[in-house]
Amino acid sequence: MDILVVEDDIDIGNLLEELLQEKYSVCRAYSGTEAILQFENRHFDLVLLDLMLPGLSGEEVLERIKGRSKVIVISAKAGKSDRISNLLNGANDFISKPFDNDELLARVEVQLRENVPVTAGEKRISLMGITINEEEMTADYYGSDLHLTKLEFGILRLLIMNPNRVFSKAQIFEQVWNYDSIGNEESVKVHISSIRNKLGKYTDKTIIATIWGIGFKFVKE
Repeated sequence: MDILVVEDDIDIGNLLEELLQEKYSVCRAYSGTEAILQFENRHFDLVLLDLMLPGLSGEEVLERIKGRSKVIVISAKAGKSDRISNLLNGANDFISKPFDNDELLARVEVQLRENVPVTAGEKRISLMGITINEEEMTADYYGSDLHLTKLEFGILRLLIMNPNRVFSKAQIFEQVWNYDSIGNEESVKVHISSIRNKLGKYTDKTIIATIWGIGFKFVKE
């Protein structure tokens, strides 16, 4: 898991990095502008974001990255209005400074926790930033609705429940369209292309990979 720590106070940044680096890959940014530049080069599973930053403020950074990563705001600006405003504007959690180390680690773990799919009975499955809700037949990427069609949802559900397993176009068609024959394999490619385009609005990461000559798989890193 990759975490970006956006903090201009070197001592606090060093403390956060020390706490996190045993379990996670940690990257640092010392200003809001630098945080945005980091996002142009890689994906982060979680951002720990200070509000009072040189360059772009934490609020401006949050506005630009919301939907692309989970965000925990860590700030001394901890009034009720500050907490509510940031949560409504896209933050997943808010931690006041000074913080308790164990509580911070627990909150980080909660945000990064993934429910690895194990049975067809799962109602809500999260993996690689994507969450699918079987009851509502919806899917989102870090809270941003992907607006999938019924068939697109069926394809994504099949792949996310079997991470890193390669499915041929025929297998996908048979299981999602409920046909016994091979069917129209080209329609599978069209729908997967549409899913990728919708994910592409929020991430450059390859989540559904093409295995040439075989089929497709959901990439779980």
